[in-house]
Amino acid sequence: MFKKDNLLYGVILGLFAPVAGMIAFYFWKFSSVSFTDFIKFLGIEKKIITSMVSVSLFMNAVLFTIYINRKKDSTAKGIFYITCVYAIATLLLKLVF
Repeated sequence: MFKKDNLLYGVILGLFAPVAGMIAFYFWKFSSVSFTDFIKFLGIEKKIITSMVSVSLFMNAVLFTIYINRKKDSTAKGIFYITCVYAIATLLLKLVF
């Protein structure tokens, strides 16, 4: 899994790792409510978004570190680009809504 060095592969990993982080955050903090209620709660309580994004983007940070240490720079670039997109989108989401 960690042997590929491809920008597109990094983008794909960068897209899905935060989703796994969001699901982990849901089970860690909100497993007593349904996932639908959790999503609705995120819309009401904006403070929770920051915590969730921190956990979600931590997953990308772990992947980024693994690929940088293995000298797979193209894959690491893809992960980094998507991490930046997620971070900017989160900032805009918090500021606009």
